[in-house]
Amino acid sequence: MARYTGAVCRLCRREGQKLFLKGERCYTDKCAIARRSYAPGQHGQSRKKPSEYGIQLREKQKARRYYGVLESQFEKYFEMANKKKGITGENLLQILESRLDNVVYRLGLATSRPEARQLVRHGHFTVNGAKVNIPSYLVKEGDIITIREKSRGSEKIKAVLESTEGKVIPKWLDMNRDTLEAKVISLATREDIDLPLEEHLIVELYSK
Repeated sequence: MARYTGAVCRLCRREGQKLFLKGERCYTDKCAIARRSYAPGQHGQSRKKPSEYGIQLREKQKARRYYGVLESQFEKYFEMANKKKGITGENLLQILESRLDNVVYRLGLATSRPEARQLVRHGHFTVNGAKVNIPSYLVKEGDIITIREKSRGSEKIKAVLESTEGKVIPKWLDMNRDTLEAKVISLATREDIDLPLEEHLIVELYSK
């Protein structure tokens, strides 16, 4: 499966804000954007005023990078969102939030979305009792997500759970830290999504 393999800190610098792609490091003074807040590359410090298209493009790229989605997959999600009833931009964010890797991150079972994606690929989770190792799997209301029994003794899993102790879980999810079982109470609404995204700009971009 194709995926971005470059330096993720460059992505944050390109978007001009933290995308929280490296877990705990993003909250320390080692964060690249805290030290170099300008875009990477030879012309990174130039201050060109972006065009309307440029602003819309940057918003789409920011959303893609938050969720770790490639271009073709993002376009597929937009088509799905556009066909659903309701507001297209909000539908798009709801679909992105429903990805299993994002849900694992939101539940505090990973310190970042990239780490969640890796843990899902390695088969550490089940959905409704069946092992799922596809990060893009879209959860539904009522789904039960658990850490597999044989994964619970993993040092990696133990370290993650220790580092995410006390993490606030969004109200559309329910997590029992004792049984390591979670439930999707409902799908995320726009009010549940705390990312600084202007989804209407993405809709405008695809509407051209």
